[in-house]
Amino acid sequence: MTPAGPSVEIVGPAIAGIDRVLTPEAIAFIADLERRFRDERSELLKRRSARHAEISAGRLPDFPAETADVRAGDWQVAPAPADLDDRRVEITGPAEPKMMINALNSGAKVFMADFEDALSPTWSNVIGGQLAAQDAVRRTLVFETPDKAYRLNERTATLLVRPRGWHLDERHMLVDDRPVSASLFDAGLHLFHNGAEALRSGSGPYFYLPKLESHLEARLWNDVFVHAQAAVDVPRGSVRATVLIETILAAFEMDEILYELREHAAGLNAGRWDYMFSLIKRFRDRPQFVLPDRGQVTMAVPFMRAYTRLLVATCHRRGAHAIGGMSAFIPNRRQPEVTANALAKVREDKEREAGDGFDGTWVAHPDLVPVAGEVFDRVLGERPNQKGAPGVGDVAAAALLDVTVPAGRVTAAGVRQNVNVAIRYLDAWLQGNGAAAIDNLMEDAATAEISRSQLWQWRRHGTRLEDGEAFTADRYRRIRDEELEWIGRTSGRVAEAAALLDELVLTAEFVEFLTPAAYRRLD
Repeated sequence: MTPAGPSVEIVGPAIAGIDRVLTPEAIAFIADLERRFRDERSELLKRRSARHAEISAGRLPDFPAETADVRAGDWQVAPAPADLDDRRVEITGPAEPKMMINALNSGAKVFMADFEDALSPTWSNVIGGQLAAQDAVRRTLVFETPDKAYRLNERTATLLVRPRGWHLDERHMLVDDRPVSASLFDAGLHLFHNGAEALRSGSGPYFYLPKLESHLEARLWNDVFVHAQAAVDVPRGSVRATVLIETILAAFEMDEILYELREHAAGLNAGRWDYMFSLIKRFRDRPQFVLPDRGQVTMAVPFMRAYTRLLVATCHRRGAHAIGGMSAFIPNRRQPEVTANALAKVREDKEREAGDGFDGTWVAHPDLVPVAGEVFDRVLGERPNQKGAPGVGDVAAAALLDVTVPAGRVTAAGVRQNVNVAIRYLDAWLQGNGAAAIDNLMEDAATAEISRSQLWQWRRHGTRLEDGEAFTADRYRRIRDEELEWIGRTSGRVAEAAALLDELVLTAEFVEFLTPAAYRRLD
């Protein structure tokens, strides 16, 4: 343990460059944020549990009556800064130097450096990500191998940072003997070190905010931004935040979330994979919400169509950007037919989004930037966005909860895929890799969350597969053992990954997030 001041400790191994991240002033800043906002954060996390209890008792979500005046009001968010007005293609990836350089150089308009679902939060990854963000803002980021040196181009994408969600802790920094909020740690360090520098270079401290479940959680972020900007002496309103609508409860409060953040709001993003996970999680005890194989839950099914249409309409009514979801397909340069299939699916997905009125979209690989860009260029032309497209009219609460999937079914192959992908992803995550290429898809924690939550839900309800046999704990174990033989029981940290998946699938009480349980296993 390294003392850092009264009741503040940095716990963990020495990391190269850590003194540039955890300066005494930065530590004091994070400690102040933690002490100011920890109680409210704690109360909001308790509120999540209370809302889930209401749903389990039979009270379905609805648009809140107490905020009807916000939804009916005539207001808009702050205008977008110049470098965030055109967001037609955004690329995402973990906050790691090589990935960041390739993404910033990719031709995308925006790059989101991820400290959340695509980053395994080892201490070295977290500190290394902060160092890379510092260097990227100052345009000194370099990554060298014996064969090649990677450097930033003269023209690069606009940098955004996604901190970890409100539910996560950073155990390597203790304030008053308690781990600090990972959200405050990640966002606070980026703002402290890079806010003023980004403004000097014509940009700003821009963020993506994950996993929000209510407008009150957005209000807490806004309070943090107001206080933090004053503390680091950057103008109020310098921070801009795009909120990922990736929980079913946040879908009922899109207007309210934008309203709470309106001087700092940049838009909303359709975080489609976590959204599916959230629906399974929140309605896990209700058999009518059992979903079929995840491959059958496309963006064309009713609840996903309603969600994305409402997002576009809400954003454009409020002058905010509506950003489409992730295309996780990645090219395979050794298999041209795989690449051709991936490009066709990406093009189809992006054409639907552009036609629905989205102002931009996400991709996971630099080779997909031109494909998505071509689609949005065709729709936008010289316009930076299509906020003038109003989108659909009102979307009813019932439409957001219509989980009908035509011809949907649970299959043995779907079960097997969930087991296989969950184990392989958790193995990669435990080895420090949060963005893993699996079966020609770039997977992050959201995929593992969907996979394990479906397995739990199907076991919980004894769902009958298409072969007529119920999915039970014993059948799960048989399939898990068969998949382990294929993957290789002794490779990497597969055994630990399988043990963790067992805990998540076979537990009587559903585990809200897998990452805290996995975090305890990280070195």
